[in-house]
Amino acid sequence: MSLKDFEESAKQAVMQLRLAKPTETLIVYHDDADGLCSVAVIKKALEREGISLKMLCLEKVYKEIIKGLQSKTGKTIFYVDIGSSHADLISEYNEGRNLIIILDHHDPKPSKDLKVFDLNLEHFGFRGETDFSGATCCYLFSKVLNEKNLDLSYLALVGNCEIPNGFSGINRAVLEEALRNGAIQQKGKNFEISKFKMRIDALFSKLQILGAVGYYEGGPELGVNACLEGVSKETEEKVDVLEARRKEVNRFVLGRLYRERLKETEHIQWFDAGDAYAGMGTKVIGQFCSFLSYQTRLIKPNKYIMGFVNVPKEIPNWGMLEERFVKASVRAPKTVQQLIDDGKLLGAVSLLDKASDGFGLADGHQYAASIIVPNDKKQTLIENAEKLMSVH
Repeated sequence: MSLKDFEESAKQAVMQLRLAKPTETLIVYHDDADGLCSVAVIKKALEREGISLKMLCLEKVYKEIIKGLQSKTGKTIFYVDIGSSHADLISEYNEGRNLIIILDHHDPKPSKDLKVFDLNLEHFGFRGETDFSGATCCYLFSKVLNEKNLDLSYLALVGNCEIPNGFSGINRAVLEEALRNGAIQQKGKNFEISKFKMRIDALFSKLQILGAVGYYEGGPELGVNACLEGVSKETEEKVDVLEARRKEVNRFVLGRLYRERLKETEHIQWFDAGDAYAGMGTKVIGQFCSFLSYQTRLIKPNKYIMGFVNVPKEIPNWGMLEERFVKASVRAPKTVQQLIDDGKLLGAVSLLDKASDGFGLADGHQYAASIIVPNDKKQTLIENAEKLMSVH
């Protein structure tokens, strides 16, 4: 499998898109920086084809939302930086009614619906944790759609900043392409987006705040605009306010954990933030868990970190969820990462997927993953996860 195979599959999806001749499409996208870059790429690419669109930002996939979105016939829906982990569910609810194109880098599940195109590059021999981001997948698709979209290469690189090992794999080729076409310029050890005069990593950091912390305050929409038009003064001020708020809560939660310590089982250390991050998107709990994984005076390096947070019932631009949920984020400290690589421990997404069989929806990667479960299933999730590790 190779990029050529991806391009052939992408051409098939593009052909179906042109046959469908949609007057309007829906783009469902994730709320982190990679998700915002992903939707910005597809938004611009579709607008260049004369296709109008609506956008829905989701922090996680919910069954009732997927079912509702796909209940009608003849729609065209893109899932970007979200969806692959639930391609089986998306297929089940679609039943051939709508054209669906998934562009993602999270660990995928198989799709059985011929009208669901999951173009995740993991299907073509690449790793979503190291070789490409969701935005990279979107950019490569946009090039198949129209070569004019070469100028969007900088967005693939901004999204790639979430990949810890830098520009390697496919992203190295995209970097070289962006330098050649002038979309970015090298400034010392860093890279600057030519039209914005802003460093790639600086835009990434702002998008992480806008999408996650500002999820309930129009942050994702501001972020998409920043991807395509640059960061306005008003957006800059919004970022500062949101980040100050998050830091204040992070200090509160961290102080509490130093006083009370994390709860522990043999393989898992966990805590419950409850409503501490009320008003912010639930993505912040994953960001906090990532930060926590480096706090060696507080955490055990040989145990998974699991953090819970309550999920508000309101989904912006959708409505109210029927059920009460909590989100759990899992991070693998360095020692756990090595044990996962050696096959001695389950990857984070595999652990959550198996431990929540029948009641949860997990997605993510082998070192970092998250899940939505009903409010009364927290303890069940921990107990199931621990049982799995005890027999692994």
